[in-house]
Amino acid sequence: MCPTTFSGWRLVRFAPVVCVLQRSPLTKNQENWSSFTVKRRPARNGGVQFSRDPLNLTNLHSKKYDGYLADEAIGVQAGAENKGVVLSTKQDGEQNKPASELKTAKFGSSTSTRKTYRSIVESTAKKGYRPDLRRESVARASAIRKGQRPVKTDYPVKLRGAKARKEAEGLKA
Repeated sequence: MCPTTFSGWRLVRFAPVVCVLQRSPLTKNQENWSSFTVKRRPARNGGVQFSRDPLNLTNLHSKKYDGYLADEAIGVQAGAENKGVVLSTKQDGEQNKPASELKTAKFGSSTSTRKTYRSIVESTAKKGYRPDLRRESVARASAIRKGQRPVKTDYPVKLRGAKARKEAEGLKA
């Protein structure tokens, strides 16, 4: 027995045992026309299509990473005032209630980075919730945390060799 739906795909039964995957009309329309899509140069000429979707971990417009059509999606964003990380996941069975569809978990700036990464993995991939996005979600959280670190000040370069001797003679004179 074949299921009738599978994450944006519609299964069509031709025989009692054989099932064929066919794209649903909504997915076909959203593939090229979406408010989240950003097109740079024509795509057919080798240009790149980006996505502004908050549930897209790589910001690339592709079927695997687009979160607005997927039944299960993961989003990692910077926290309020650029402190910490916020993990967003779609809840199952809430597609008809967009306001309550997202579940968020916040990891503050005081939370260690290892604990943040481990929590992201345990709350998504280890529970079987989109395990294919495990590496991308941790990489996104890592990039956000790296960007939130304070910038180190540049220390003056200590002169060595002939330049140092020349400057020392100038100071003595």
